Amino acid sequence: MSAEQALHRGRRTLALFIMLAGIILLLQGGFTVAKAHLSQTLLQQSWDKTLGSQDNTRPWPWADTWPVAKIQAPRLGKSNIVLAEAGGEALAFGPSLLNAGGRPGKAEDILISAHKNTHFSWLKDLKSGDTLTLQDPTGDEKSYQVTGMQVVRFDASGISAQNKGNRLALITCYPFDAGFGGPLRYIVWAEAVPSATS
Repeated sequence: MSAEQALHRGRRTLALFIMLAGIILLLQGGFTVAKAHLSQTLLQQSWDKTLGSQDNTRPWPWADTWPVAKIQAPRLGKSNIVLAEAGGEALAFGPSLLNAGGRPGKAEDILISAHKNTHFSWLKDLKSGDTLTLQDPTGDEKSYQVTGMQVVRFDASGISAQNKGNRLALITCYPFDAGFGGPLRYIVWAEAVPSATS
């Protein structure tokens, strides 16, 4: 085999390797998105059972988390079931409560986190003044009005377990179009809207 043929064969092998790596990356990304959508279907079924019984209904037998709320953005037509834990595995299936915050149905700051490329991709489309609703396991809904957005470092968010307000913070990684995580977080802040009965 001549040097030219060897070089040509090497280039072809490299091109095939690069194509194969690209296909694998596309399949991984597609799997993540498919898992996110399928999990929300299973979580909705679990949420429906939770609303009927107010028990912690696991969405599948081996799940180590369960639905605790449903967040909705009516103007955008978006909604997600929120899970009890904000661990790495729970975030693969849906938005999750951060333990540093309060619980739905209480007059506390509620902190919800999700991935930017799946469940919270719609945060970038929210505007100040938008209404968000949060349904708790009793079926009660609380309305929140978006008051602003901010980009902060993960370690300089100003979010603290000592904050005892009546706000909602939706948190995801930033920037939205980056293909990787980083130190920045995008936070949507919303204030509770007083109900007619309070």
